[in-house]
Amino acid sequence: MSEQPNDPTRDDQSTPVHEPAAGTVHDDPGARVLNFRPRPVEQPGPAVVEGEIVDDTDVQHVAVDPPTGADVALPWRREVSRRPVVAPWLRSREDIAAAARWAAGWAWHSTGFHTVRAPLYAARLTARAPLGAVTAVAGAARWAGDAESRPLREQAIRSGEPDHYLRLTAARTERIAVRRRLLAAAVLGGAGALVALWTFAPPWLLAVLLLAGVLVLGWVGSPADKPVTGRSVVTHRPTRLTSEMVVRALGALGLGEMNKALSKGPNGITFPAPITRDGPGWRADVDLPFGVTVTDIVERRDRLASGLRRPLGCVWPEPAHDAHAGRLVLWVGDQDMSQARPRPWPLATHGEVDLFKPVPFGADQRGRSVSILLMFTGVLIGAMPRVGKTFALRVLLLACALDPTAQLRIFELKGTGDLSPMEGCAHRYASGADDATLELAMESLRELYAELNTRAKRIRELPRELCPENKVTPQISARRDLGLFPIVLAVDECQELFSHPDFKDEADRLATGIIKRGPAMGIILILATQRPDAKSLPTGVSANVGTRFCLRVMGQTENDMVLGTSAYKNGIRATTFTAKDKGIGYLVGAADEPQIVRSAYIDAPAAETIAARPGTARGRRHPVRPRRRRDDGADRRTVAVGARGRRGGVRPGRGPAVVRRHRRPAGRAVADHLHRHHPGDARRRPAPVRGRAQAGVGHRPADRRRAQPARLPPRRHHDRVGDRRTAAPHRHRR
Repeated sequence: MSEQPNDPTRDDQSTPVHEPAAGTVHDDPGARVLNFRPRPVEQPGPAVVEGEIVDDTDVQHVAVDPPTGADVALPWRREVSRRPVVAPWLRSREDIAAAARWAAGWAWHSTGFHTVRAPLYAARLTARAPLGAVTAVAGAARWAGDAESRPLREQAIRSGEPDHYLRLTAARTERIAVRRRLLAAAVLGGAGALVALWTFAPPWLLAVLLLAGVLVLGWVGSPADKPVTGRSVVTHRPTRLTSEMVVRALGALGLGEMNKALSKGPNGITFPAPITRDGPGWRADVDLPFGVTVTDIVERRDRLASGLRRPLGCVWPEPAHDAHAGRLVLWVGDQDMSQARPRPWPLATHGEVDLFKPVPFGADQRGRSVSILLMFTGVLIGAMPRVGKTFALRVLLLACALDPTAQLRIFELKGTGDLSPMEGCAHRYASGADDATLELAMESLRELYAELNTRAKRIRELPRELCPENKVTPQISARRDLGLFPIVLAVDECQELFSHPDFKDEADRLATGIIKRGPAMGIILILATQRPDAKSLPTGVSANVGTRFCLRVMGQTENDMVLGTSAYKNGIRATTFTAKDKGIGYLVGAADEPQIVRSAYIDAPAAETIAARPGTARGRRHPVRPRRRRDDGADRRTVAVGARGRRGGVRPGRGPAVVRRHRRPAGRAVADHLHRHHPGDARRRPAPVRGRAQAGVGHRPADRRRAQPARLPPRRHHDRVGDRRTAAPHRHRR
C-alpha cells in the first residue's frame, strides 16, 4: 500500500508522526518519518485567554477561584456590624417609659393580689403551725445529736476502718457536748423571756408576738411543693426562635428549589446574621436557596406560621430591600399583633402638631412608633369595609386639627357621622351621600383648585430670600398676611364622588390637579375609599399619591391600586391580612421601605375630647352644614363664626354669628382688632375683653352692668384665620 502524503488538515490523531532529529537530512522527498514518542493528552477544547483563542499546545490550567485568604481585607477596610454599647431600648424614651409603666403595674398588681388574699394566707399558716412546731423540735434534736455525721460513721464501719471510726466518734462527742449546752442556754433564755413578757408586756404586744410565732411555725411546716402564696402573674414564655426551627419551617413550604437545596444538606439555607431579640419578638435574617425569592415565602405565610407553630399574626416575613431578592427578614412576635394591647396615641392627652413635621400615626409589629409627614404629599387610605379605614383617617384628621394654623375641610360621604367629632374644629364639614353633600364637596374642590393659581402667584411674587425654593415653608405659613397656611381636604368614601354620573369627570380633573400641584403650596388631600378600583378611584389620583395605607383587601387589583403598581409582585400584599387584623395594614411612602403598621385606636368619645381641646378650635369656624329650606322658600346656609376658644372652642366675648348665603361672613372683627399687632399673636396674646358670648359680634360685661359699646374702626379684617381679607360692617350692642 502506498503512503499517503502528510495532510496538515487530517484529523487522524491515532497515527504517530516521527519528527526528524536536529541536523538530520533526508534526500528522499517522498519518505515519511514516523515519531513513536507518545503524544501529550490534549484538552477538550481550545483555551480562551482575554478573549483570544490560543494554540492547543499552550493550554495551561488556570485557577478560577482566588486562593484562600487572598481577598481578606485589612481590619479597618472590612465591613463590620458593631453591636451597640447601650441596648437600643435604653436609648428610647418610649421604651424606658413603657418599661417603667410595666414595672409599676406589676408591683401594683402583685401588691393588690397578695393583700386581698392575706387572710387566706394567715389561715393556711395557722393550720400548718402544729406541723411546723414538730418540725422545729425534730430539727433541734437532730442538730443537738449531730445527726449529719451519722453517714460518715456508718461508712467507716462498713469499710472496716476502726481508727477512722474512733476519730469520728471522739469529734462527735465534743460537738454534742457544746451543742447541748447551747441548746439548754437557749431554752432557759427563751423561757425567761416568755415569763418576762407575760408579766410586763401589754396585751397587744403579746398578741402580735403570738401571731408572729404562729406564722413562723406555719412557714416552717409548709411543704416545698405546696407554697403558702399563689402566683400573681403567670408568665407565658414564647418558644425561642432557632435556626433549626426556621429551616424546618421553610422546608415545609413545598417549594421545589427549597427542597432540592435542603436535600443536599442544611447548608442550602444560610443565616448572614445571628438570630437576635428585636422588640417583643425575634428577628432572623435568612439567605434563601438560589432561585427562591422572598415573594415565594410571603405568599405562603400561613404555611410558614404552621411550620413555626406560631399564630399567623405573629409571623411576618419581609424582603430586605437593601439586599438581594433572596434575603428574607423574618420577624416572629411573642404575641399576635391583633391581640396585643395598642399603644396609646402620644397626642391623646396633650401636645400640638406642626404639619411640617411628622405626626404620630401608629406602631409597627415590633411596637415602634410610626409617624407620617403630611405636608408636601397626598394620602390615600384603602380597604374593604369594617377593617379600620375610618379609624385610621380619624387619627390623621385629629393630628391636623391639633395644628392651630391648619384649615380643615372634611366631607364624610358615607353619611353615618363617623367623623363628626371633628365637626367643631373644621372649616367645612358635611356628612351624607346625597347630592347636596356632594355639591358641597365639589365646591371645596373648585375653591382649592382656584386657590392653586392664587397661591402660585403669591409664591412667585415672594422675595427670593424669603422663599428660595418656591414652596411653602414653616416661616411662610406662619405669616397670616401671606395666606399660605396649610389646608387639609379629607374625603371619606370618595368613591361616591368619583363614581357619581354628574360629578365624576370634574372631580377627577380637580382632584388630579390638586394632588399634583397642591403639596408644594401647602394643600393636603386625604382620600379614603372602600372600593379601590379604576372606576371609583381615578388613575390620575392614585398614581400621584405619595403616602398610601392599605388595610385588608381581597385581590391583587385592589392591592396595587392602593399601594402602587407591582406592589403585589414585590411581596407587599395586603391580601394576607385576616378579618381579625383590624387597623393593620401596609404603609408605603412614609419611610424608605414599606411598613406593617397598626393605626392608633381612638374611639368617638376620645376623639371628641381631643377635638374639644383649646388648641384645636383656635382660629377656626364651626362647620358649614348642608342647605335647608326656609318657610318662605329662600335658601340659607348657617355659618358659625367662632374664635380661638377656651373650654369648648369659644372665648368669652366672641360668639357665633349667623349670616345669610348671599353675604360674606362677618368674621373675627373683635379678635382681629385686639390682636392687630400680629396675626400670629392670636394664639398667644390673651384678649382683654371679658364677657359672656351671645349671638352676633360684640360683648357684654359679665356682671351685666350697662356698658358703652366697643367702638371699632371700620377696617379690613380676616373673616377668620386662614381666609382672605374682606370688608364687612360691624354692629354693636349694649
